[in-house]
Amino acid sequence: MGLFKKNPFGHLLFLKLWLIRILGSLTHRRFKGFNQLHIEGSEIIKDLPENNVLFVSNHQTYFADVVSMFHVFNASLSGRTDSIKNIGYLWRPKLNVYFVAAKETMQAGLLPKIMAYAGSVSIERTWRAEGQEVNRQVKMSDVSNISKALKDGWLITFPQGTTKPWKPIRRGTAHIIKRNKPIVVPIVIDGFRRSFDKKGIRIRKKGILQSMVIKEPLEIDYENDSVDAIVEKLQFAIEQHPSLLKVIPKEELQNEEELNKERHWKVKS
Repeated sequence: MGLFKKNPFGHLLFLKLWLIRILGSLTHRRFKGFNQLHIEGSEIIKDLPENNVLFVSNHQTYFADVVSMFHVFNASLSGRTDSIKNIGYLWRPKLNVYFVAAKETMQAGLLPKIMAYAGSVSIERTWRAEGQEVNRQVKMSDVSNISKALKDGWLITFPQGTTKPWKPIRRGTAHIIKRNKPIVVPIVIDGFRRSFDKKGIRIRKKGILQSMVIKEPLEIDYENDSVDAIVEKLQFAIEQHPSLLKVIPKEELQNEEELNKERHWKVKS
């Protein structure tokens, strides 16, 4: 790798390499130390093509979700199955892994800016800005950058566009799939909300069992499946379809922590 070689977004690969090594070293114990990340299905990762792979996942924190996936992906590519033991896999990480994030989030402070350089495809959200509901047109430059990331490598996206559970899938993800025809790999995570604060930086509680389940690629007919059909497939794949909700009386919940559980539960109002 040349010292001044850049990726399609103009980022120096040498600098990105060291950012991933340093950030990975600093965050490893968050998933293999005072917290434990239980992984299933990571053998799928090593058999994926070099590019045009879209990972879709539910979302629990701004940054910890993505960081954990960088660990799992690179560990798998280094021959580890369902394990991130021994951080030697960080020495030669996959450099063409990107993640979709809101531009305002990635510009809010030094750490987000560093992470943005490490792999963010920053977009302007069409439905929310600075904490307010908005309704604006999709920027074609954002669409182009997403396609550019897929053409170059792998892209992680959180199609609900929020860390709140059970929110609808944004139809834009289905349009991305129909436009770029990527291999779509679903991921379901849990435990991150209880481990970290909303940003995924501050540790809320230690000893939490986190989980990451990597599923087989979705079967999608890019030409004939409608946007609505793809949206529904995504909802089931990341276990956020409304039919998966189990309604229980609020008084049966024992404490505030249980109130925050999102998988397969919904508090009766």
